[in-house]
Amino acid sequence: MNRTRTLGAIGLLALASACAPSLPASTTVGTSAQGAGARTEARNERPRDTKAIRPFRANVQEDVLVDLRRRLAATRWPDRETVDDRSQGARLAKVQALVQYWSTGYDWRKAEAKLNTYPQFVTEIDGLDIHFLHIRSRHPNAMPLIMTHGWPGSVFELLKVIGPLTDPTAHGGRAEDAFDLIIPSMPGYGFSGKPRTTGWGPDRIGRAWHELMGRLGYTRYVAQGGDWGSVIADKMARQAPPGLLGIHVNMPATVPPEIAKALTNGEPPPPGLSEAEKTAYAGMDALYKRGGGYAGIMVTRPQTIGYSFADSPVGLAAWFYDKFADWTYTGGEPERALTRDEMLDDITLYWVTNTGTSGAQLYWENNANNFNAVDISIPAAVTVFPGEIYRAPRSWTERSYHKLIYWNAVDKGGHFAAWEQPELFSSEIRAAFRSLR
Repeated sequence: MNRTRTLGAIGLLALASACAPSLPASTTVGTSAQGAGARTEARNERPRDTKAIRPFRANVQEDVLVDLRRRLAATRWPDRETVDDRSQGARLAKVQALVQYWSTGYDWRKAEAKLNTYPQFVTEIDGLDIHFLHIRSRHPNAMPLIMTHGWPGSVFELLKVIGPLTDPTAHGGRAEDAFDLIIPSMPGYGFSGKPRTTGWGPDRIGRAWHELMGRLGYTRYVAQGGDWGSVIADKMARQAPPGLLGIHVNMPATVPPEIAKALTNGEPPPPGLSEAEKTAYAGMDALYKRGGGYAGIMVTRPQTIGYSFADSPVGLAAWFYDKFADWTYTGGEPERALTRDEMLDDITLYWVTNTGTSGAQLYWENNANNFNAVDISIPAAVTVFPGEIYRAPRSWTERSYHKLIYWNAVDKGGHFAAWEQPELFSSEIRAAFRSLR
């Protein structure tokens, strides 16, 4: 196994090119990829403006949900782990409790209603339907901000910051800190289209996001992301398209070449590191040695694990729950940061759209270690959350982001920062971009 390729995809993204159109901007999602595709063909028999922005509302067909409950009830469970900790993965009792609630207490219709509270649209870019939320602030001169989710997240992980960012005066902020928000679903995720061939990597997604912003009439804007969203924001910064004023990331790519080499070789921390740099090294070392198994599989065999994602809702849920436990700032107890409903909103979105496999295929597409230092020269801002996969020190950050306009290390929140700590996250975004207004 190529270790660099395996670890390079952790927390990141990439996808495909000449793509068959995906879910229509209708109100239904079919029971299978075949069903959704059949409706798509019917739609494409009618000529339409491929650059049009079409309204969208989520309304999953009831038979999809009936089938989900049937599958949950028929689950064949594995034996309990042979240890009394999480070292073998998601624990049986935790997953059974989540699935029991999923089967008998969870209501996807409430998730749909939550999503449909916001204006949603679909537009075709490079032959692929892109689903996105577009929320305009009521405050004048709001700054346009495109925000990108990650894996195993979705647009659901960003919903709680919509209010604080678009209407800051209602959340302890100032009117002059308001944003217009554009929140797309990445290709192969949620209600966006699934690429059918290779080629949709972070570079192409970054260019698509710039096209989307122009299509919405924005000539000056900023970009933000965590996990894959950080990679896309970094790529956009390298591309430096006209009108991109700056970026903010909460999973920055800062590991210097000499540190990356030592980590790859499994060496102890090099001498002379500061305490912050030692902490960062330890975080990356733990990921390399114990936390990267999920990525190793999705980088090398996404189709193989995809059969589980497509056929077993419990298989999908356990895979995701394991990362919620790893990456929230909760000591392995994600329920301390996210409710069961919030986790299941996200998991169920992947299930009803059958995007577990297409999400995993993004890892296969990526062959670079995206924690390693970038070389970015446009204005950039970074917030370091204590529960992130690794805590990027300022010394490394300054070597990667040459026009660092903002850096802060906060005391709460993890990898899913906007989901876990929406008010804190929102205040960081306001502060990060204030100098660019």
